[in-house]
This record gives sequence, C-alpha cells and structure tokens, in this order.
Amino acid sequence: MIRARGVSVDLGGKPVLRDVDLAVADGEWLSIVGPNGAGKTTLLRWLAGLTPGAGELVIADRPAGELRRRERARLVALVPQTPVVPEGVTVADYVLLGRTPHIRPLGAEGPQDLAAVHDALALLDLVPMAGRVVSSLSGGERQRVLIARALAQGAPIVLLDEPTTALDVGHQQQVLELVDELRRSRGLSVVSTMHDLTLAGQYADRLVLLDAGRVVVDGPADEVLTEEILARHYGANVRVIHDGGHPVVLPRRENREVAEP
Repeated sequence: MIRARGVSVDLGGKPVLRDVDLAVADGEWLSIVGPNGAGKTTLLRWLAGLTPGAGELVIADRPAGELRRRERARLVALVPQTPVVPEGVTVADYVLLGRTPHIRPLGAEGPQDLAAVHDALALLDLVPMAGRVVSSLSGGERQRVLIARALAQGAPIVLLDEPTTALDVGHQQQVLELVDELRRSRGLSVVSTMHDLTLAGQYADRLVLLDAGRVVVDGPADEVLTEEILARHYGANVRVIHDGGHPVVLPRRENREVAEP
C-alpha cells in the first residue's frame, strides 16, 4: 500500500529525516520506533502530505505527486498525537469531519456521509456519546473518537501517531486491540509511532527503528528489540525476555549499595 524511497526532510534548516526507505504491505501493521528526536512523527506527517520534503512516494500503486489533496485524503487518514479539536464540537460532528474529502467544496453531507459516520460511531460503541462535546470525554473515549473519524474517512491506510499517549494500561490495551480488530476486519494497513517498545512488539507485524533520522533496523520485533540494539540506539540498559513469542523490554535497575543509617 505504501512505498517510500529516499525520504529527506529539513525543518528549521536542520535535517530531520535522511534517505529513509519504507514499505508497508496491504493489511500490514508497521510500527515506527526510535529515541526522542529520531523523526518518527515527521515521517508520518510526510506520508500524510502535511510536511514537505524530498523523496518518492507511491500510495496504493499511485505516485503521490499525481494525487490531488482530496484524493490523497481518501487513501490516507492520520490520527495525530495532539489533534486540533474545534471548541464545543460534538462527537458526531467531529467524526463527520472525516468525510470532508468526500464532500464537494461548499457542498453538504449526503446520506452516504451520514451513514459512514453512524457506522463508525456504532463500531466503536460511541452512539450514546454522539451528542457529547469531545472535550468532556475521558482519554480513552477521546481516542476512540479520533479513530472513528479516521474510519469515517474511509481510507485504507491509517497513520497513528502515539495512539496510547496519556492512557492508562487498560485503555492502552483497549485502543490497540480495537485497532488490530479493525485492521483485520477491514483490511486496513496501519502505520504507528510508539514509545512503548513492548506494546509495539506485541501488536505490530514489523518494526522500523529510526535513529537520527535514518532507518537503522527493519524487521520483526524479535530482530529489532534486542538488548544490543536498544543499548546502541537508546543508550538503555535493558533486559529482553519473551512472552508467547513476543519480546518484552524491561529496564535493568543499576545495583546501588544502600548506605547504613
């Protein structure tokens, strides 16, 4: 669904991404990991067409340069880490914004758009909250609303920027299980950025590790999340164990002698 080659982005005159190659198969979940400042969010925004830069991009077998903005939005939906939510907007109206690429300029939403919104709300158990203001929701509820908007957009590719940020462990699991269920039932291709390496390894089919704007490792979780690789690129002293075939990353606490009183 996505093939990117030679992606390079400068922000404020500083290089953020350099010669990044990336491929995502139909129905695959790819998670982009890496230390702070590695360029993860910038790469997602470049894929969505929101950040300028150099490189070749093919989306669903179509060169991105040939796609109009509305056409691209019908193929790629971005769920940002810190979305701009209009003041006082209700859940239903916010999800309806996902239909913007399908509504003609100065046109009004039609039955097909309203049906897509209702289906997204129903799928994420949000129908009872349709009339509530988005800002009044809990973190987990709000994240479901963001995903509902992406689903209403009808794009086969969904980009998730840190989808579990500020969520407790229960809501983290609920959101990721929901994304995985939707991916399988709707055949979505998912690209996410994640700080939690254990969660990334549990849910993604493949990981790409960015460091200083470059891809340094690309492969299944057990090949990317090794103690040696994480020490080299994160400067972290960790222990990696395996649970059900998935790597679990545990920080090692330095042994310190406790002074006697």
